Amino acid sequence: MAQLLMVRERIKSFYSRYEGFCRPVLKFLLAFVALTMINKSIGYSSALSNPAIVLVIALFCSFFPVNFVVVVSTLVILLHLYAVSLETVVAAGILFMLMFLLYFRFAAKDTILLVMTPLCFILKIPYVVPLCAGLVGAPTSMISTGCGVVTYYLLHYISANRTALETLENDPVFALEKFRMLIDALMKNREMMVLVAAFAITILVVYLIRRLPVDHCWTIAMITGMLVDIVVILVGDLKYATYIKIPALIIGSLVALVVGLILQFFIFNVDYTRTEKVQFEDDEYYYYVKAIPKNTVSLADRKVKKIKGQERATAEKSASGDGKGKASSGGTKENRDAQEYRVRRTAATREREASRSSVSSASRNRNSTKRIIVPDEVRADRRERLSEIEKAAAAKARAERNKNNGDETE
Repeated sequence: MAQLLMVRERIKSFYSRYEGFCRPVLKFLLAFVALTMINKSIGYSSALSNPAIVLVIALFCSFFPVNFVVVVSTLVILLHLYAVSLETVVAAGILFMLMFLLYFRFAAKDTILLVMTPLCFILKIPYVVPLCAGLVGAPTSMISTGCGVVTYYLLHYISANRTALETLENDPVFALEKFRMLIDALMKNREMMVLVAAFAITILVVYLIRRLPVDHCWTIAMITGMLVDIVVILVGDLKYATYIKIPALIIGSLVALVVGLILQFFIFNVDYTRTEKVQFEDDEYYYYVKAIPKNTVSLADRKVKKIKGQERATAEKSASGDGKGKASSGGTKENRDAQEYRVRRTAATREREASRSSVSSASRNRNSTKRIIVPDEVRADRRERLSEIEKAAAAKARAERNKNNGDETE
């Protein structure tokens, strides 16, 4: 479970970091899949069925809002239907206009549902749509889902009856007959009506249950919605003889449940074992709060530190020369005593630095380009030289002090 949470957090982190690139790519993929499915179902226009044209249109859609994909898909459908007959284009255009009035008025943010509903029908998994719409959408998602169902059955009817629609193309007497055929295809399609009603009821049930303040509300909503969807479709099948395939219904409902669980893992993954209930009040109200923590895992903050070797000097200055320079810098009467103290302190400081240099050289990082290790014999010789310098400086200071005292006595 921890590994899955880690993968989820990495996906979210990647999307949040590169959102400016991910959104156009996702819109491009949505438009490309939608146009490909349209060309596969009613690819009557050879120009629009060209893969290069499809890629250009999908790329064009990636620079606009998601609703633009719906508009472009509708225009492509109408252009394909124009190859069948003009009356078909007019009838489909009027129907799309009525659906768009409902869609853009009440559910303008459910573009994904409107596009994915016909695609899921083509992929034989239409029962995924109402379950996911109830989990992440609102009651207005019923409009988007219903419009998607109607669009699929309209295109399916035109694809199945293309020959009949084309034979009446040049006869103006039968122009109204084409409108009647398309209208009857929708109004008398009992299977479409049953699915629209079942999807609407499922969305409403799932939405109401997953909003309840109970533990595991999403899981309960998914299972209940799946059962309600199956029951409504079976009742409609018995009443209107729609001849819906029962095995496909059950398998599609199980696939919808799996997709819902994946959606729950990414959106509403909480730990009910750590639920906390808090009660407090103010001057006007009592508050009862139920806090449920999310299942999260923190990503390891990996930092790469580049270590470069530092070159050190391979030779040191002569301790005796430095000591003599320090000793010769003094000599005035005012700081004779301070001069001797400075000489001693300088000698002791150099000895500590030499010892520290040997220790740091041994513990230096392996990535260093050069390492200087001072042998024990060199350190002993250095200490002897510093001791001789210290004694010589002290003797010289005493000699000068005695000389000065003798001059003052004379």
